[in-house]
Amino acid sequence: MNTKKEKILIIDDEKTSRDVVVNGFKDAGFSVLVAIDGEEGLRIALAEHPDFILLDIIMPVMDGITMLKRLRQDKTWGKDAKVMVLTNLSDPNRISQAMEQDSYDYLVKTDWHIEDIIKKVKEKL
Repeated sequence: MNTKKEKILIIDDEKTSRDVVVNGFKDAGFSVLVAIDGEEGLRIALAEHPDFILLDIIMPVMDGITMLKRLRQDKTWGKDAKVMVLTNLSDPNRISQAMEQDSYDYLVKTDWHIEDIIKKVKEKL
């Protein structure tokens, strides 16, 4: 049996939704890293190489799309990192920007229960 905990990085500046996601993934047995803006998220991602990243779009300091573009510029690890966008924004332009950066999926927070998000992440791992 594999006892290694999969490491997930959750990047979201909104405390309430971040706490729901963090607690859900911890309860599901994941090791959880947290960042509250894109700049911090990028630094943690490049240092820790999480198995999966859940990324918000609208954040202070550096937004999620910019963070994702910079992550993809890292040729050793970041270009292939598994990323799923989880945001309140249902703007078609932002969706296409995220998908152009090889995001696995683009989920609008209000449309999904935490259990379903965890299931989607497990399917991608």
